[in-house]
Amino acid sequence: MSGKKVSRPCHHCKSRSAPVDTPKIHYEKFWLYRHCSSVQQMDRQAQKAGQLFSGLLAMNVVFLGSAFICCMIFNHVAITLADVWILLSILKVVCLCWIIYYLLGTSRQPHAVLYRDSHAGAIWIRGSVLLFGGFSILLNVFQIGYSTILIHCKSRVEILFPAIGIIFICTQAYFLWHHSKDCIQVQHNFTRCGLMLTIATNLLLWLLAVTNDTIHMEIESQLREVERRFAGNETTLCTCPNTTMCKVFQKGYILLYPFNTEYCLVCCSVLYVMWKNVGRRITHHHVPDTKPKFKVHGVVFGPLLGAAAVIIGTCVFMLYQIQTTGLVPSRQTFVMYYSYYIVLLPLMSVGAVIGTIIHALEKKELDTLKNPTRSLDVILLMGAALGQIGMSYFSIVALVATDPGDLLNSLILSYSVLLIFQNITQNVFIIDGLHRQRFVAAPEAKHTGHVGQHTVAAELPGEEETTRSSEQEHTQTSPGKEEDTKDEQNHETYNQRRVSVIELGQEIRKASLSYIHSYSHLSWKRRALREISFFLVLCNIILWVMPTFGAHPAFENGLERSFYGYSTWFVIVNFGLPLGVFYRMHSVGGLLEVYVTA
Repeated sequence: MSGKKVSRPCHHCKSRSAPVDTPKIHYEKFWLYRHCSSVQQMDRQAQKAGQLFSGLLAMNVVFLGSAFICCMIFNHVAITLADVWILLSILKVVCLCWIIYYLLGTSRQPHAVLYRDSHAGAIWIRGSVLLFGGFSILLNVFQIGYSTILIHCKSRVEILFPAIGIIFICTQAYFLWHHSKDCIQVQHNFTRCGLMLTIATNLLLWLLAVTNDTIHMEIESQLREVERRFAGNETTLCTCPNTTMCKVFQKGYILLYPFNTEYCLVCCSVLYVMWKNVGRRITHHHVPDTKPKFKVHGVVFGPLLGAAAVIIGTCVFMLYQIQTTGLVPSRQTFVMYYSYYIVLLPLMSVGAVIGTIIHALEKKELDTLKNPTRSLDVILLMGAALGQIGMSYFSIVALVATDPGDLLNSLILSYSVLLIFQNITQNVFIIDGLHRQRFVAAPEAKHTGHVGQHTVAAELPGEEETTRSSEQEHTQTSPGKEEDTKDEQNHETYNQRRVSVIELGQEIRKASLSYIHSYSHLSWKRRALREISFFLVLCNIILWVMPTFGAHPAFENGLERSFYGYSTWFVIVNFGLPLGVFYRMHSVGGLLEVYVTA
């Protein structure tokens, strides 16, 4: 053998010199991967099929009920209002059976509710369900009382229908309050069908309320015409007798009537979110770590301007209601009403534009997570705004075609244009704010907050000295000699009142200094967003109150009515006006969320 050594390749040297390509794992070849992916695809297909089937069910129910209601309007002899009430009563009973089954059966099954959507069922939504539901119950009570008094000329269905309505409202309100956040994981298709059937029932109740209000206002207007032409003549209509109880039921029914339409629309929005959440699985990053709370810190000018708008609007509304109680409303009443809107709407539009610009300057990251509640909010804002925008365009065409140079016509024309611009700018501001991520306070902010408390305490010199001196003064009041007990008591009560007044002043001063510190601690962008949001919240509240409680100048001024005709303008107003009222209420919720997350 020769003395030469054969050099063998070293595995470590080979790995260092030339990296070895690791073999790529093809997961598609594994049976488990293929099985899981096929199961996920089947789940998605089953979910889409269930949503499609339940949507078709609701569509058919809505079309059937709409056909009944339209036949009742155009041919009230063949299909009467009692027939529509019987159909809706059957739907209410079916929905009640499903809700009770969900409460007692579906939701109590093991692993039924594993996830809850934190974005769904906000407190203002559930609070509005309880508020409008309570007023709707009172409305049904007044309707039962009114129909009982006039039982000689009314059918018994008019008593049975509101009685079933009270049970339906109470059960549905309880269901939405406790289960609006549920992401149910069992009985998917049955739950979807139940939710869609309940949505369809609420939509039909809303449609009936709108059309029935149209007929009610038409009859009332015709009765006014009869009273003008034939004063003193008796009529054979089914009228309320001249008793206090009947007048209370009648006035209460008319006053509470708009709340029923609002209740139906709010319930539809909550039920739709529940329908989207059926079978949904929420990961941990969907749940926010900290829930922002509503605090009135950091706003000064927004509440002041908004309170001024609310006070002035309330005065205008009261004067308008007093003036329109007569048979012929005065021209000055409409001038005052539209002038208030012409002043307020540009301020709201400017605030919304400034808020949108600040959102662009903030450069916050967009919240791109899947959120059915936010998507529904955007759809409702855009859809409900179409009511006021559509009425405004009809008014613009009618006024331009008649006499735009007249004072009242020019005011209504300006009001219509400003209303369109205000709805668009406010929608952009709210939608942009809803899609921004929430502001998360840094730990330094908490530290500065504690420092701010110490500075507030340090800025109150002499606080302890005044309390100590008052205590010493109180202890030294005991006389060295015997005096009258009455003088002692008077002196002690005087010192106690003096101490309480000093402490009250110090507490007020401390609270004001802490409020000023919290106001100055915010950045100017967040401060401006909160001011604008709070101002718009109060403005939308007063613009919701005025049409809800009877201010309907779009029909009472008579200009558009004479141009389009009585029946056509009635349909336009009574479909656009409830949507406008719902838009103002829904805008308040969106603006509150923008305020909280700013």
